[in-house]
Amino acid sequence: MRTEYVLEKKPVLIDGKHELDIRERILRNGPRSLADRELLAAVLGSGCAGKSVTALAHDVLDIIDKGRADLDVDLLKRLSGMGDAKVCAILGAIELGRRCYAIRDKRIVMPKDVFPLISHFSDRKQEHFLCISLNGAHEVISVRQITSGLVNKTVVHPREIFADPITDRACAVIVAHNHPSGNVEPSKEDVDITKRLRDAGDVLGIPLLDHIVFSQETYYSFVEHGLIAPFMGE
Repeated sequence: MRTEYVLEKKPVLIDGKHELDIRERILRNGPRSLADRELLAAVLGSGCAGKSVTALAHDVLDIIDKGRADLDVDLLKRLSGMGDAKVCAILGAIELGRRCYAIRDKRIVMPKDVFPLISHFSDRKQEHFLCISLNGAHEVISVRQITSGLVNKTVVHPREIFADPITDRACAVIVAHNHPSGNVEPSKEDVDITKRLRDAGDVLGIPLLDHIVFSQETYYSFVEHGLIAPFMGE
Protein backbone atom coordinates (compact mmCIF):
# COMPACT_ATOMS: atom_id res chain seq x y z
CA MET A 1 0.00 0.00 0.00
CA ARG A 2 1.29 3.46 -0.91
CA THR A 3 1.70 5.92 1.95
CA GLU A 4 1.75 9.56 0.89
CA TYR A 5 4.05 12.27 2.16
CA VAL A 6 2.79 13.88 5.35
CA LEU A 7 5.02 16.68 6.55
CA GLU A 8 4.29 16.10 10.21
CA LYS A 9 5.62 12.54 10.14
CA LYS A 10 9.02 11.19 9.18
CA PRO A 11 10.41 9.12 7.76
CA VAL A 12 7.62 8.35 5.33
CA LEU A 13 7.07 5.42 3.02
CA ILE A 14 6.73 5.78 -0.73
CA ASP A 15 6.10 2.49 -2.50
CA GLY A 16 7.51 0.70 0.53
CA LYS A 17 10.81 2.59 0.60
CA HIS A 18 11.96 5.09 3.21
CA GLU A 19 12.40 8.58 1.82
CA LEU A 20 13.62 11.82 3.31
CA ASP A 21 10.99 14.21 4.58
CA ILE A 22 10.17 16.99 2.09
CA ARG A 23 11.80 19.69 4.20
CA GLU A 24 14.93 17.58 4.66
CA ARG A 25 15.11 17.01 0.92
CA ILE A 26 14.93 20.74 0.24
CA LEU A 27 17.73 21.39 2.73
CA ARG A 28 19.86 18.52 1.48
CA ASN A 29 19.23 18.58 -2.29
CA GLY A 30 17.66 21.97 -2.94
CA PRO A 31 14.11 22.81 -4.04
CA ARG A 32 14.75 21.84 -7.66
CA SER A 33 14.86 18.20 -6.56
CA LEU A 34 11.14 18.28 -5.69
CA ALA A 35 8.11 17.89 -7.93
CA ASP A 36 5.57 20.73 -8.11
CA ARG A 37 3.16 18.95 -5.77
CA GLU A 38 5.90 18.46 -3.17
CA LEU A 39 6.88 22.13 -3.32
CA LEU A 40 3.27 23.11 -2.69
CA ALA A 41 3.13 20.62 0.19
CA ALA A 42 6.17 22.33 1.69
CA VAL A 43 4.45 25.73 1.44
CA LEU A 44 1.17 24.42 2.90
CA GLY A 45 2.98 22.67 5.76
CA SER A 46 0.08 20.43 6.81
CA GLY A 47 -3.12 18.88 5.57
CA CYS A 48 -6.51 18.93 7.26
CA ALA A 49 -8.99 16.47 8.70
CA GLY A 50 -9.53 13.73 6.14
CA LYS A 51 -7.04 15.10 3.60
CA SER A 52 -3.25 14.73 3.58
CA VAL A 53 -1.03 17.68 2.76
CA THR A 54 -0.11 15.97 -0.52
CA ALA A 55 -3.74 15.60 -1.55
CA LEU A 56 -4.38 19.24 -0.67
CA ALA A 57 -1.33 20.27 -2.69
CA HIS A 58 -2.67 18.27 -5.65
CA ASP A 59 -5.96 20.21 -5.53
CA VAL A 60 -4.11 23.54 -5.47
CA LEU A 61 -1.86 22.42 -8.34
CA ASP A 62 -4.90 21.68 -10.49
CA ILE A 63 -5.90 25.36 -10.18
CA ILE A 64 -2.38 26.66 -10.82
CA ASP A 65 -1.99 24.44 -13.90
CA LYS A 66 -4.90 26.22 -15.57
CA GLY A 67 -2.55 29.19 -15.95
CA ARG A 68 -4.72 31.97 -14.55
CA ALA A 69 -2.89 35.30 -14.59
CA ASP A 70 -4.03 36.01 -11.02
CA LEU A 71 -5.16 33.30 -8.61
CA ASP A 72 -8.51 34.18 -7.14
CA VAL A 73 -8.66 34.12 -3.32
CA ASP A 74 -12.23 32.81 -3.37
CA LEU A 75 -11.27 30.08 -5.83
CA LEU A 76 -8.62 28.75 -3.46
CA LYS A 77 -10.85 29.10 -0.40
CA ARG A 78 -13.48 26.91 -2.04
CA LEU A 79 -11.07 23.98 -1.76
CA SER A 80 -11.74 21.78 1.24
CA GLY A 81 -9.00 22.37 3.83
CA MET A 82 -7.84 25.75 2.50
CA GLY A 83 -8.23 28.34 5.25
CA ASP A 84 -7.01 31.93 5.21
CA ALA A 85 -3.49 31.05 6.41
CA LYS A 86 -2.92 28.46 3.68
CA VAL A 87 -4.41 30.68 0.98
CA CYS A 88 -2.13 33.55 2.02
CA ALA A 89 0.90 31.23 2.05
CA ILE A 90 0.21 30.03 -1.50
CA LEU A 91 -0.54 33.47 -2.90
CA GLY A 92 2.49 34.99 -1.19
CA ALA A 93 4.83 32.28 -2.50
CA ILE A 94 3.52 32.65 -6.05
CA GLU A 95 3.74 36.42 -6.00
CA LEU A 96 7.31 36.33 -4.68
CA GLY A 97 8.25 33.86 -7.42
CA ARG A 98 6.59 36.06 -10.03
CA ARG A 99 8.45 39.14 -8.89
CA CYS A 100 11.84 37.47 -8.61
CA TYR A 101 11.83 34.83 -11.33
CA ALA A 102 8.98 35.71 -13.70
CA ILE A 103 9.03 34.08 -17.13
CA ARG A 104 7.14 37.00 -18.64
CA ASP A 105 9.20 38.91 -21.20
CA LYS A 106 11.73 36.09 -21.57
CA ARG A 107 12.65 36.12 -25.26
CA ILE A 108 12.43 32.90 -27.25
CA VAL A 109 15.15 32.88 -29.89
CA MET A 110 15.40 29.17 -30.64
CA PRO A 111 13.62 25.94 -29.60
CA LYS A 112 16.00 25.16 -26.74
CA ASP A 113 14.84 28.37 -25.00
CA VAL A 114 11.38 26.82 -24.55
CA PHE A 115 12.40 23.72 -22.58
CA PRO A 116 13.21 25.49 -19.25
CA LEU A 117 9.74 27.09 -19.29
CA ILE A 118 7.90 23.77 -19.50
CA SER A 119 10.24 21.12 -18.08
CA HIS A 120 8.48 21.13 -14.67
CA PHE A 121 5.55 19.40 -16.39
CA SER A 122 7.77 16.50 -17.44
CA ASP A 123 7.23 14.44 -14.27
CA ARG A 124 3.43 14.37 -14.68
CA LYS A 125 1.85 10.95 -15.16
CA GLN A 126 -0.57 12.25 -17.79
CA GLU A 127 0.06 14.19 -20.96
CA HIS A 128 -0.35 17.94 -20.52
CA PHE A 129 -0.82 20.15 -23.58
CA LEU A 130 0.57 23.66 -23.13
CA CYS A 131 0.40 26.89 -25.08
CA ILE A 132 2.95 29.71 -24.86
CA SER A 133 1.76 33.15 -25.97
CA LEU A 134 4.43 35.44 -27.43
CA ASN A 135 4.48 39.11 -28.33
CA GLY A 136 5.95 40.57 -31.52
CA ALA A 137 9.49 40.33 -30.16
CA HIS A 138 8.92 36.65 -29.29
CA GLU A 139 8.87 37.49 -25.59
CA VAL A 140 6.74 35.29 -23.35
CA ILE A 141 3.34 36.67 -22.35
CA SER A 142 2.02 33.52 -20.67
CA VAL A 143 2.42 29.74 -20.41
CA ARG A 144 -0.87 27.90 -19.98
CA GLN A 145 -2.07 24.34 -19.68
CA ILE A 146 -4.84 23.70 -22.21
CA THR A 147 -5.67 20.04 -21.55
CA SER A 148 -4.51 17.10 -19.46
CA GLY A 149 -4.94 13.45 -20.28
CA LEU A 150 -4.66 11.76 -23.66
CA VAL A 151 -3.61 14.29 -26.30
CA ASN A 152 -5.68 13.91 -29.46
CA LYS A 153 -7.32 16.15 -32.02
CA THR A 154 -10.69 15.83 -30.29
CA VAL A 155 -9.55 17.62 -27.14
CA VAL A 156 -6.77 19.75 -28.68
CA HIS A 157 -8.99 21.95 -30.81
CA PRO A 158 -7.75 25.22 -32.37
CA ARG A 159 -10.45 27.22 -30.57
CA GLU A 160 -9.11 26.01 -27.20
CA ILE A 161 -5.51 26.75 -28.16
CA PHE A 162 -6.04 30.24 -29.56
CA ALA A 163 -8.75 31.58 -27.23
CA ASP A 164 -6.32 32.96 -24.64
CA PRO A 165 -3.62 34.12 -27.11
CA ILE A 166 -6.29 36.22 -28.85
CA THR A 167 -7.13 37.81 -25.49
CA ASP A 168 -3.39 38.27 -24.84
CA ARG A 169 -3.08 40.03 -28.23
CA ALA A 170 -0.32 37.54 -28.91
CA CYS A 171 1.62 37.74 -32.17
CA ALA A 172 2.65 34.06 -32.16
CA VAL A 173 2.34 30.86 -30.14
CA ILE A 174 4.38 27.78 -29.36
CA VAL A 175 2.66 24.60 -28.21
CA ALA A 176 4.15 21.74 -26.23
CA HIS A 177 3.16 18.53 -24.53
CA ASN A 178 4.93 15.95 -22.39
CA HIS A 179 5.29 12.23 -23.14
CA PRO A 180 5.25 10.39 -19.78
CA SER A 181 6.76 7.32 -21.51
CA GLY A 182 10.00 9.24 -22.05
CA ASN A 183 9.89 8.66 -25.82
CA VAL A 184 9.67 12.11 -27.40
CA GLU A 185 9.20 10.93 -30.98
CA PRO A 186 5.92 12.53 -32.13
CA SER A 187 3.03 10.29 -33.06
CA LYS A 188 1.00 10.61 -36.27
CA GLU A 189 -1.66 12.26 -34.10
CA ASP A 190 0.91 14.82 -32.91
CA VAL A 191 1.82 15.62 -36.52
CA ASP A 192 -1.83 15.96 -37.52
CA ILE A 193 -2.59 18.25 -34.56
CA THR A 194 0.38 20.44 -35.46
CA LYS A 195 -0.82 20.85 -39.06
CA ARG A 196 -4.33 21.82 -37.89
CA LEU A 197 -2.92 24.38 -35.46
CA ARG A 198 -0.57 25.83 -38.07
CA ASP A 199 -3.47 26.25 -40.51
CA ALA A 200 -5.64 27.86 -37.82
CA GLY A 201 -2.83 30.17 -36.74
CA ASP A 202 -2.27 31.30 -40.32
CA VAL A 203 -5.95 32.23 -40.64
CA LEU A 204 -5.93 34.12 -37.32
CA GLY A 205 -2.62 35.86 -37.97
CA ILE A 206 -1.10 34.21 -34.88
CA PRO A 207 1.44 31.80 -36.37
CA LEU A 208 2.43 28.57 -34.67
CA LEU A 209 6.22 28.82 -34.34
CA ASP A 210 6.95 25.35 -32.98
CA HIS A 211 5.58 22.23 -31.32
CA ILE A 212 7.76 20.77 -28.56
CA VAL A 213 7.33 17.18 -27.35
CA PHE A 214 9.29 16.70 -24.14
CA SER A 215 10.24 14.34 -21.33
CA GLN A 216 12.30 14.74 -18.18
CA GLU A 217 15.54 14.28 -20.11
CA THR A 218 15.05 15.77 -23.55
CA TYR A 219 12.70 17.30 -26.11
CA TYR A 220 11.71 17.03 -29.76
CA SER A 221 11.25 20.26 -31.72
CA PHE A 222 9.24 20.23 -34.95
CA VAL A 223 11.38 23.17 -36.09
CA GLU A 224 14.68 21.43 -35.39
CA HIS A 225 13.48 18.38 -37.33
CA GLY A 226 12.35 20.40 -40.34
CA LEU A 227 8.60 19.88 -39.89
CA ILE A 228 8.02 23.60 -39.31
CA ALA A 229 10.01 26.42 -40.91
CA PRO A 230 12.58 27.93 -38.50
CA PHE A 231 11.58 31.06 -36.59
CA MET A 232 15.07 31.98 -35.30
CA GLY A 233 16.08 35.53 -36.11
CA GLU A 234 12.59 36.65 -37.08
